[in-house]
Amino acid sequence: MRTVVLRLVLLGTAALLSGCSLFSGDSKLKAAELTQFAPSAEFAELWHGSVGKAGDFVFTPAVVDNSVFAASRDGSIVRFDNGREIWRVSIDEKLSGGIGSDGQLVAVGTPKGEVLSFDAETGKPLWKSRVSSEVLAAPAVGEGLVVVRSGDARVAGLDAKDGKRRWVFQRATPTLSLRSNVGVLLGQKVVVAGLPGGKLVAINNQSGAPIWEVAVALPKGATELERVADLTSSPVVQGREICAAAFQGRVACFDIATGNLIWSREISSSAGIDMDDKRVYVSDDKGTLHAFARDSGASVWKQDKLFMRVLTRPLVLGKRVAVADFEGVVHLLDGETGTFVARAKTDGSAVRAEPQRQGEGIVVQTRDGGVFALQPR
Repeated sequence: MRTVVLRLVLLGTAALLSGCSLFSGDSKLKAAELTQFAPSAEFAELWHGSVGKAGDFVFTPAVVDNSVFAASRDGSIVRFDNGREIWRVSIDEKLSGGIGSDGQLVAVGTPKGEVLSFDAETGKPLWKSRVSSEVLAAPAVGEGLVVVRSGDARVAGLDAKDGKRRWVFQRATPTLSLRSNVGVLLGQKVVVAGLPGGKLVAINNQSGAPIWEVAVALPKGATELERVADLTSSPVVQGREICAAAFQGRVACFDIATGNLIWSREISSSAGIDMDDKRVYVSDDKGTLHAFARDSGASVWKQDKLFMRVLTRPLVLGKRVAVADFEGVVHLLDGETGTFVARAKTDGSAVRAEPQRQGEGIVVQTRDGGVFALQPR
């Protein structure tokens, strides 16, 4: 049966943005108003710039040292160094995914399944390649590769020199899946990708051969809609552990070498996770931020005062955790207790892309095209 793609964009569905649940249509679920608190820190805005609006797509910026690369729906691609615009190119193509870079090459994708590359120093176009369907995710660039996850959940490894295809990895997909902007993690020997149906797979980045495949979540329910259990956010690796979260599923941590399960907890997240030495942090689909013990999965704390505010994945910043919401507000919480310590506003439009770490700070790109670099103090 031909796969039917559920037309939901991560963090941007009309149901979520109106404060409703994803599938129930319960209009009684309203987004929480922000509560006042006594700040014990502050978010300093280091700089902000603009690239262009995202439209119905999600554009994740790429951070390489002091450089930030950002793209927009209208075909604009910009490089900022410490907030200073180094170059800007406008191409005659509509873009559909975020941007990837290793500091030497920049890659973006289009709704036509095209992958476009540019010189990171000058913005000069280099090559164009094509994958099997629209590119909704930011390509991963490194190890002589540009790795692209296309909208049909295929993962393609392209040669960074000329865009020629080296390999393609694919698996059978469920009848119903989320339209997701989730990309892949690219390491020295491995590519890790989340797939529809709750699967997490490690792929040899030179051959495209699978190394291991595990189930973060198993589809369950009476209907195809209830059985959607996709990995729609990036997994996180630290040390020998890799952790991931699934929509309508669970969060689980595995041994990255073997794929053996360490622990799991039932929770639904389309936003994602992050971890530090002690805890794994998860934004669930109702706007609650959870902290679990990294070694056992035991609950440490949860913060529910951001109910239905359509959170991004959390991002660890030292001993604190940052998360952004559908009004472009960036919240900073204490990693030990989950209490609010600081808050910053951007341009008032939703932050749907995964926040990126830069040094001790955070870079976010809003739906209206604002790019903001913030640092806690």
